[in-house]
Amino acid sequence: MYLYHFGIKELPFTLTPNTSYFFGLPSHKEALNVLMTALKCGEGFIKVTGEVGTGKTLICRKLLNELPQHFVAAYIPNPCLTPTELRRSVASELNVELTALADQQEFTQRIQQRLIDIHRQNRSAVLIIDEAQALPIESIEALRLMTNLETESRKLLQVVLFGQPELDEKLALPELRQLKQRVTFSYVLRLMDADQVYQYVRHRMFVAGYRGAEIFSKKNCKLLFKASKGTPRIVNVLCHKSLMLAYGEGQQQVSSRQINAAIVDTEAAYLSSSLMLKISLGLCLLSVLSAALYYAYQRFYL
Repeated sequence: MYLYHFGIKELPFTLTPNTSYFFGLPSHKEALNVLMTALKCGEGFIKVTGEVGTGKTLICRKLLNELPQHFVAAYIPNPCLTPTELRRSVASELNVELTALADQQEFTQRIQQRLIDIHRQNRSAVLIIDEAQALPIESIEALRLMTNLETESRKLLQVVLFGQPELDEKLALPELRQLKQRVTFSYVLRLMDADQVYQYVRHRMFVAGYRGAEIFSKKNCKLLFKASKGTPRIVNVLCHKSLMLAYGEGQQQVSSRQINAAIVDTEAAYLSSSLMLKISLGLCLLSVLSAALYYAYQRFYL
């Protein structure tokens, strides 16, 4: 694609959460600090929420990579599971074998024994669930029951929930008030500001191997900020499309025109009033031109 044109080794703005591109935004650093502190304290439930595209999965993977060695981690990326499926997934992640017809009682006995073994090794078990807003209510209750397993001094299983704001709405339901009371640490991810967007774009280009003159100017990064509201995922989409346009036109820097074209082409982007006006004027001119051509055709050919 445009790798050779810009002298980079890989695509810098893919949507795959790649921890090698972790920028360390203040919000992301704070979230990781909260998570590490809470886990070291042995708390039961920890929650991180944020809007779509704010980097929850990236932080989740960063946490998994940086957990101290004494933690035994179970990771569930797709929690749209029934209580039985959830129990089996947790058992599998913790290397616990269940019989084909295992019920709640068998699961509790076997998982408790496994957690006690982990505790005797001076280790801690943590269950990390991404996209937790997708958990059915019955499965959330099953999750709460899992955390009832404890010694006199600490929980045998800690749970970290990553989710969209809908997770907070779900936990606010009266039937889930018991679990909500067990959430001792929580953090809400913030969006980037304009300067952070600029630094974020430069960082990703640098990690991809770019060492030349600035491709995205500070002024153009303000356009990216306005169109994305500071959402990392939307910034990635707009930057990728802008680089494609610059490559197609043989340019070494991205122009505001190319960024605006990327914004118009991206459904998730926010259109500024000035850009909407330009689009409206363009459509009006196109309508006038079409009408004129149609009139000319009717007059000279019919």
